[in-house]
Amino acid sequence: MVEWAGKSRISRGVAQLLMLATTMTLAACGGDLVPRGRVATPSRTTPSSARPQPSAQQAFDLNQCHAKLATAAVAFTPLPDRNFGNGCSAYGAVKLLDIGVPATNLGAMTCGLAANFAAWARYGVEPAARAILGAEIVRIETFGTYNCRPIAGSAKLSEHAHSNAVDVSAFVLDNGRRITIEQGWNGDSRTRQFLTVVRASACKRFNTVLSPDYNAAHRDHLHFDMGGRGGFCR
Repeated sequence: MVEWAGKSRISRGVAQLLMLATTMTLAACGGDLVPRGRVATPSRTTPSSARPQPSAQQAFDLNQCHAKLATAAVAFTPLPDRNFGNGCSAYGAVKLLDIGVPATNLGAMTCGLAANFAAWARYGVEPAARAILGAEIVRIETFGTYNCRPIAGSAKLSEHAHSNAVDVSAFVLDNGRRITIEQGWNGDSRTRQFLTVVRASACKRFNTVLSPDYNAAHRDHLHFDMGGRGGFCR
């Protein structure tokens, strides 16, 4: 009887180790297209009345980003540079058309953001759904990308104002289930694990990742952007 109980505990321990290994693998950074901290967009220090000209390195980075998107079979359309005034802009932006799974409300996105979002969906979200939830992702829902507005509670412009951020709000599965960040963040154990893993995967790809753990303003979405120096994950 004691021997059987001991074997049972060992089996449970092995299962837990396998689940931990799976979680760590899914959170890894496979399939990144654009390194964190390197954003292929012109400088924003130019007065709002003039369109900044990209440097040779920025132009090269943007061309490389386009080429990598095409190589990864991500359908996209380059967008013309736009200056909307009041510090808001869309430089070096693209429109994602097909990343392998439908994603809603995707407007102008800097190419670096778009490339890493496509990689995150393909190599982070989809495998996590299969391994943890036993389902396929059929749609990623977002609150959008470009928005000329400041950071909540601040006078500083959000990365959304530069087409350099995206807010993910929910995931729809092929079994009909819809997992929202707002309700799922503190949901059942598997849902929490799935959302924790996709956030960890995002933290390997985007410079800034904000979740409901950060503040109340992010209670219903995951915010990803390519601004700053990178490494901010909450």
